[in-house]
Amino acid sequence: MNDQDALTAYAASFVDELAENGVKHVVVSPGSRSTPLAILLVEHPDIEIHINVDERSAAFFALGMAKALKEPVGLLCTSGTAAANYYPAIIEAYYSRVPLIVLTADRPHELRDVGAPQAIDQIHLYGRQVKWFVEMALPERTDEMIRYARTVGARAVATAAADPAGPVHLNFPLREPLIPNLEQAKECRQKRMAPAVLIESGVRTLSASQIEAVATTLSQAKQGLIVCGELPDPEMKEEIVALAETLAFPLLADPLSQLRSGSHDKGVIIDAYDTFLRDETTKASFSPDMIIRFGAMPVSKPLLLFMKKQKQAITLVVDGGAGWREPAGLATNMIYCEEREFCQRVGEKISGAADDEWLRIWQTINGATKNALASVRDEAELSEGKLFALLADMLPKQSTLFVGNSMPIRDLDTFFMNNEKGIRTLANRGANGIDGVVSTALGVSTVAENTVLAIGDLSFFHDMNGLLAAKLQKQNITILLINNDGGGIFSFLPQANEKEHFETLFGTPHGLDFSHTAKLYGGKYNKVQSWDELQRVVTESFQIQGLKIIEVPTERESNLHKHRNLWSFVSQEIKLVLDREIS
Repeated sequence: MNDQDALTAYAASFVDELAENGVKHVVVSPGSRSTPLAILLVEHPDIEIHINVDERSAAFFALGMAKALKEPVGLLCTSGTAAANYYPAIIEAYYSRVPLIVLTADRPHELRDVGAPQAIDQIHLYGRQVKWFVEMALPERTDEMIRYARTVGARAVATAAADPAGPVHLNFPLREPLIPNLEQAKECRQKRMAPAVLIESGVRTLSASQIEAVATTLSQAKQGLIVCGELPDPEMKEEIVALAETLAFPLLADPLSQLRSGSHDKGVIIDAYDTFLRDETTKASFSPDMIIRFGAMPVSKPLLLFMKKQKQAITLVVDGGAGWREPAGLATNMIYCEEREFCQRVGEKISGAADDEWLRIWQTINGATKNALASVRDEAELSEGKLFALLADMLPKQSTLFVGNSMPIRDLDTFFMNNEKGIRTLANRGANGIDGVVSTALGVSTVAENTVLAIGDLSFFHDMNGLLAAKLQKQNITILLINNDGGGIFSFLPQANEKEHFETLFGTPHGLDFSHTAKLYGGKYNKVQSWDELQRVVTESFQIQGLKIIEVPTERESNLHKHRNLWSFVSQEIKLVLDREIS
């Protein structure tokens, strides 16, 4: 037996086990030390590889695919700083519960800490940002080591996918020669034994007595709320809506909950809370005695501040992933139960007729707020608020909208209202960074038709090299590039009062001409000047293959004043409604 035989049998068995356990996609960045795994992955008939030269972009690309597919996606790179470039996406995956299988090639032990090239300390490189780390054994062709390779492969997939989902890291020290025997690898697949480990994973549940106790508590609540952030499974929305209807609780739905768009009943769904909870009079008029939270913490800061003041309320946080998503610090009960099952079983036990007057008041305020917000549609000049108000009109049914952080996700929260189109909304809200947004959206577009990315200019600049994947792999994506020449969100923060240094430190104008970016990466580019032109270009983009960049120029100072004037107008309209309700 020679070294090539050992390498091939060991690595081929590992790769085959990934496929046997359902891994269909692996993103590969070129490198030498990772050669055997790269070749064996591309040769495997059940795995599709996606080449991405830049490891940082590659990791976010894989993140996007895994986020859209809700299943583990692999990543492979060579040794050294290549692996370090994965770190930002791994952090995002860990905090947003996205399953990734990170495979890093490494120098063998005798070449570590002796000055060998591309040799850094990769042991626990990602610290506590991964669910599991394994320093793989060196390849051997023995029954025990083949079974070991398969066992680790199976366990890696299961660990990444298990709630709460997240990244795992396997580090492969490899000696030369690095070229596997492809005929031998084919034989390994044809003569494969059954998967080394069949791992069955169930869902967290509550006992009958626990369900009964929760149902009794909820039945006694008179003024309750259900708050939904990004949910682990968008298919559970029917059950959450049904529970809200049974309890007559307003359902405050973050745009990433997927509750605002689709054919389901939306009568109890409150979608304008981010605006009316900015109003002090409105906030003071609501005093819930019960709050039930599902999913991640919503985007809205006004909602978070409102919840922090509700110290009188019983607060239940339901989390099938058994985490601690409670930045408000007010949870009275952390309930580790799969969300869909919780809603179904508790809903069946609710007794007594619900009093819907509390719900009716929330619905009335919500309706008045939406009517006032609709005035944004009358704006003649291009603006960020109106853009997001029009998105539901412009996007096709069953399309996917990926939204950048900073102002875009907040404008989505404010202006993207309930609709019937089934538009899926995604964002990187684990660590809330602006890095890798383009690459993540491109990963999504690999597996989702009619993907649109709405992104600010600084976030776009931060990940422009991610567009190479769009060119090389002929990705179909429409990018709405909102260009206010700098960091628009800072205009809404206290830093804006520091006029002397604001532009240098926070505004950061760049003056870039993004038409050159589109040309560099072979994309179609339009810089729109009117709403009619925007409507036409966006509609046409879904009939054009490849990368489409649509630049929407806006003005930061004007955007700030428009938002504040609109919020002031909404407050006046809400006051009229509250006066009528109280009288």
